[in-house]
Amino acid sequence: HIPVICERENPCDALVSPRYADLQDLPAGAVVGTCSLRRQAVLRHHFPDLEVENLRGNVNRRLARLDAGDFDAIILATAGLVRLRMQERIRQVIAPEVMLPAVGQGAVGVQCRLDDDETTRLLSPLDHESTHRRVRAERAVNAELGGGCHVPIGAYAEIQGEQLRLRGLVGRPDGSEVLFASTEGQLSDPEAIGCALAEDLLSQGAQAILQSVADG
Repeated sequence: HIPVICERENPCDALVSPRYADLQDLPAGAVVGTCSLRRQAVLRHHFPDLEVENLRGNVNRRLARLDAGDFDAIILATAGLVRLRMQERIRQVIAPEVMLPAVGQGAVGVQCRLDDDETTRLLSPLDHESTHRRVRAERAVNAELGGGCHVPIGAYAEIQGEQLRLRGLVGRPDGSEVLFASTEGQLSDPEAIGCALAEDLLSQGAQAILQSVADG
């Protein structure tokens, strides 16, 4: 199980580019690299004039291809760049209103055996309660939708007082259809909030989108 989730780094996506400081600045035909189906769906949906191409490899490899001129910009996780001490490469932290983060993005979980009470006790001081509640809600969305690591699903939870606000999306990687939903509820039951949001997305047709992605 995952008894501990450490305090979250910035969960948003980041624009990295040698020339452009904002997604809005990218001209028609600019080539943007990302391997994330979620990012591809959002980019093509909101910015249909951009050319979105697949980009794989570790962070250094992706940055090297950007610097070699293969792309006008690439999208990476802000948290990854910060933790690698490469935050100077970030030109824009993309707001969730533009691009919802991936489930649990920026958070580090610690896993141990379910029956190992002593290790769970020793790990407990590392747990960050508000991050843990937020990630529990986001993971519940993914679980209810039957998603995995390579699916066009986004979910982002925020705490406002005693309420937890959750937003989510499911989209076709070609950007032709992106479904959005939001809900909120009591902090005490983040999984219920996540399941409710997933049910909203399913009622809009999320299952057909996810099935088409699974079928290739």
